[in-house]
Amino acid sequence: MIHDDMALPQAVRAVIRDVADFPRPGITFRDITPVFGQIGLPLRIASWMAAAFAADAGGERIDAVACVEARGFMLGPLVARELGVGLIPVRKPNKLPRATLRQDYDLEYGTDALEMHADACGPGQRVLLVDDVLATGGTAAAACRLIQRAGAGVAGAAFLIELDGLDGAQRLPVASRSLLALPA
Repeated sequence: MIHDDMALPQAVRAVIRDVADFPRPGITFRDITPVFGQIGLPLRIASWMAAAFAADAGGERIDAVACVEARGFMLGPLVARELGVGLIPVRKPNKLPRATLRQDYDLEYGTDALEMHADACGPGQRVLLVDDVLATGGTAAAACRLIQRAGAGVAGAAFLIELDGLDGAQRLPVASRSLLALPA
């Protein structure tokens, strides 16, 4: 059942761990893994993520959910199940066994890349992007470009956390929603 859950942000924030100076000094890592140790909490999150994009809530048709490695893999399947659609894994390079599309993108200190199977989606399909954290938007924007290069449309993006002040949503070609806004 898809619904908005007013107590959900507080329940999620209560179990997220802030890890100072990880993976390098000055960074506060938001550890979402405790969320998955809470009975029912991941399903409530998936319901919230799907709610704005569900056809019965006035959203456009969604044909698939794309999720980004690694922590997006923990949420994407639940959202896909909630919407009753298939799943598209978006992976780090050289992890997929068939023909892929690759998208390079800039990081704060260098570059990285994402890949997805070239036939994962196609013309006329509408794909919802799901990931755990929206920071600068580089990873999510690269995933959106992959979906578009395959010929599909990006219906929107849903995140568990958005880091304030980094303007990640501004880099995305679609509307996004985030359950929690936390300081960068």
